[in-house]
Parts: sequence; C-alpha cells; structure tokens
Amino acid sequence: MDNGFIKIRKAVLSDTKGIANVHVESWKTTYANIVSDQYLNNLTYKSREQIWKNNFPNSGLYVAENNKGEIVGFSSGGKERSGKYNGFDGELHAIYILKEYQGQGIGKALLKPIIDEIKGMGLNSMLVLVLKDNVSRLFYEALGGKKIDSIEVQIAGKKLSELVYGWEDISDIF
Repeated sequence: MDNGFIKIRKAVLSDTKGIANVHVESWKTTYANIVSDQYLNNLTYKSREQIWKNNFPNSGLYVAENNKGEIVGFSSGGKERSGKYNGFDGELHAIYILKEYQGQGIGKALLKPIIDEIKGMGLNSMLVLVLKDNVSRLFYEALGGKKIDSIEVQIAGKKLSELVYGWEDISDIF
C-alpha cells in the first residue's frame, strides 16, 4: 500500500531498531505533559528495541516507511489481552507515528492491516486502550470507537486514567 510517499508493510525482525526509535520519540512528544520528564528522559532505544525483539512474534506488527526507507510509524495488534471485556476479542495494541508525520492519514493506513489481521483470526470486534490526556483518542472517536470503560494505570509512579474504546463490528470502521 502506498500512501503518498509512505509505504505500509508487515514488519520484519530487522525493523525493531526503527520501531524502537519511533516508540521512544513519539512517547517523548505525545506524553510530554502527561508522564514525568524523568521517565521520558530515561526511555532508551536499546531497551525498547529489546522489548520489540522479544515480543516480535506475538502480534501483527506493521511499519510505515518514508521514501528514504526510514520507519516513521508502526502499529501492532491481535487478540485482546486482558480477557476482561466480553464481546471484544481483538485489540489494537499500539499505533505510534513520529510527530512530523501525524495528521497525514498514516494512522488509518496502519490500522487497516491490523483490522485485517484480527478478521483473519475469525474475530470481528476490537478495543484499544488510550490515555485520557492523549489527544489521539479523538482519532479513535472519529473512527466510531465507543468508550466502554475507564481504568487507572500507573506510569512512573503517577496514576493516570486510561480509556477503553471498543468497536463491536470492525467491518464498519472503513
């Protein structure tokens, strides 16, 4: 799939370095006034890369590449992980895009293969967890996600609200 100069493709193991880079950089811009600076400053590319290497086979993972072959975004998803939400079997685990590439339709382009992956498992519903203070929740609302829960999470010793959005029928999203 080619989205302007952006190419979306299934990730390969050698992408974990680029994925880790996007993960750390987008956390720093997205969560700047939400999570403590100390926590954000301590995020390392190396530790994130290791996490992605370890988790690599566990979920569908896709990358967005610019025309220079640099990874500028990624998405992951698969089965719902908590088992707490009856009727929601799939989960979008993550979508992260470098700040300068946001607002160009890359999020939607990265969501499509995750939905296909979830449908391929014979599932037709999905949820996503997003911090309440994260403006990207508007992206999920615009795509028809309904707020089904609000939970408390702790990041770096700070209690934060996380919203759970759900889609009962993912074939309605696009």
